[in-house]
Amino acid sequence: MKSVIVIGGGAAGMMAAIGAAREGASVTLLEKNEKLGKKIYITGKGRCNLTNACNLPEFAEHVVTNRQFLQSALHGFTNADVCELFEELGMPVKTERGNRVFPVSDKSSDVIRALERECRRLRVAVRLHTEVKSIRTEAIAEKPESGDEASAAASKKKKSKITATARATGVVLSDGTVLASDAVILATGGLSYPTTGSTGDGYRMAKALGHGVTRLVPSLVSLTAREAFCATLAGLSLRNVSARFCNKDGKVLREEFGELLFTHKGISGPVVLTATAFAADALVGGTCEIDLKPALSDEQWNARVLRELEAGKSRQMKTVVGAFAPAALGAELLTVSGIDPAKTAGSVTREERMRLAGAFRHLTLHIDGMGGYNEAVVTKGGIEVSEVNPSTMESRLVKGLYLAGEVLDVDATTGGFNLQIAWSTGMLAGRKAAKQEA
Repeated sequence: MKSVIVIGGGAAGMMAAIGAAREGASVTLLEKNEKLGKKIYITGKGRCNLTNACNLPEFAEHVVTNRQFLQSALHGFTNADVCELFEELGMPVKTERGNRVFPVSDKSSDVIRALERECRRLRVAVRLHTEVKSIRTEAIAEKPESGDEASAAASKKKKSKITATARATGVVLSDGTVLASDAVILATGGLSYPTTGSTGDGYRMAKALGHGVTRLVPSLVSLTAREAFCATLAGLSLRNVSARFCNKDGKVLREEFGELLFTHKGISGPVVLTATAFAADALVGGTCEIDLKPALSDEQWNARVLRELEAGKSRQMKTVVGAFAPAALGAELLTVSGIDPAKTAGSVTREERMRLAGAFRHLTLHIDGMGGYNEAVVTKGGIEVSEVNPSTMESRLVKGLYLAGEVLDVDATTGGFNLQIAWSTGMLAGRKAAKQEA
């Protein structure tokens, strides 16, 4: 029976433990927190959007970084497989708008409990309050090879360009205790929500073994803006708007359509989170131009504004503008357009009307910052995937070391996609670690 140590008791770690144990391995799950699944608990505002039910080709479109690397993992343990597993574990799921999958109970704690029950059933040894200091390795002794073997090895080396020179043999805990194992799975998460224990331990351990780590930045976060009216509009959610994000040089980075939310300091919501997933901190110093009426052409919109002004020509503009926008937003658009709210619609000049119509189509915010890791859904960046075998999640540098979840340089947009990546890479790592070759 193979022995497997899993470092990290989050989504990827628990799934890796289950995957390895189901393949017959003796599994020890190490978690430095006082309980498992702390980040899962706060996911989806406590409801846990555990995956997305779209088809796999569409799913792949939502993967932002290293999409191709994830193909084996996502096809080996699909979103449908995840739903089936949780149903099997006694936690029914439901699908909501945008194909987002949640527990029927709307309780993220049920997701954690289901995984914990399965770990107990499989006799996974869970050790809480247990922090890992480092991963133990030993050098791999090179064996003499025959002519054919040498040729095959050279060909394999040429293809991978990376050859393992060490083997994982266990871990060293922070108190100096050494735990031996046949394989180690590193699933410590990234840097997002550090209060849940995601403090970059996995990056440190991977670097110590020679792995490269790409640039790390928060992803799926809100943006702050210079415009003071954001605070006035805080809490206002706008659906079916278009947002164009440009960098400081005016280059268009992303164009998104959907829901946008004003905050006290700027903007958030799905269109903003998705933009940060693709463009990250390149957005800072640039602009966000919001089109509140993207379904209409300029001609159609201008005609609509003219009709509304003519129909309410005896009323004040602060009242008339309510026909096109929520009151607070309408007031800000009048200010942006330079129109006195007390002015009657009938006395609005053509120039003022055109400015108002334009304000609806080009409401511009100047982005001066983005949220940090304390609010980031995921970390963009991570362990170089070129140093990991995508078919097994095994390190190409250290045999017997497997990597899963957010610690890898993979990430996706919001909507359950990042948790699915954790489940899929965790399950693949667990299954393969249990069958680790000598």
